[in-house]
Amino acid sequence: MSKIKLRETFIKDRVKLALTEDLYPYGDITSNLLNNKRIIKAKIISNQKAVVAGLLFVKQSFKQIDKKIKIRLIKKDGHLVQKNSVIAVIRGNPNSILTAERVALNFLSHISGIATKTNQFVKLVGKKCKVCCTRKTLPNYRVIQKYAVKLGGGTNHRFNLSDEFLIKDNHVASSNLRELVSLAIKNKRGKKITVEVDNLKQLKKIIGLKFNTVLFDNMSIKNLRIGVKLVKKFYETEASGNINLKTVKSVAATGVDRISIGSITHSAPAIDFKLEV
Repeated sequence: MSKIKLRETFIKDRVKLALTEDLYPYGDITSNLLNNKRIIKAKIISNQKAVVAGLLFVKQSFKQIDKKIKIRLIKKDGHLVQKNSVIAVIRGNPNSILTAERVALNFLSHISGIATKTNQFVKLVGKKCKVCCTRKTLPNYRVIQKYAVKLGGGTNHRFNLSDEFLIKDNHVASSNLRELVSLAIKNKRGKKITVEVDNLKQLKKIIGLKFNTVLFDNMSIKNLRIGVKLVKKFYETEASGNINLKTVKSVAATGVDRISIGSITHSAPAIDFKLEV
């Protein structure tokens, strides 16, 4: 279960923005044709196996439209569900339910997609290695996407540029690797320091300096295994770079402590949910 606690005001604001895209409260000209005095029951159903995530956004989507709508959650955030599983049951007038339908499902589909893809990686790497997300997130939706990663069993990396020093290839291209690491150590003020290396030659230049993590980027399995063996006793180790579901198991087998994967946030396919009356 995620340790990120999303504030209710944060969820309300995000849902309000989404409803505004549909010109709520006057935009749904089709649902306005319906008899508003009737009460109907609708179900949210998963069309595929998935990790459910984003139910707080679902509830808020319906509640902002109509406080009289009653929502009963059958599943909880973080639960693995099978195809055709009922996720929630909603009761209320049809106009309100159908106006909120797409916004609720959009949040649920996107957040569950990230949680599901993250969970696929987590199951492959085992308990000794952590699966981390990156800052490759949608602008203004980073907190939501990192929340989804946690629900899928992953670990959050940096939330912003001030969380830790991360010396990458472009920093090195603009300066000197060893000098940059030394400057970070001098100015760390309690912050952790991660240093990215692309090859073993770079790695050997910084061994012995007092920083926290070596990030092996786009290295072959052979060199990654050698690198991890060289520094395992002294630094935390991390691997990154075009790692997918087919390769992640072999990367984890090198002994790295964590693997950072951008695709779990920037390329996770949405989960197919439907609302059925």
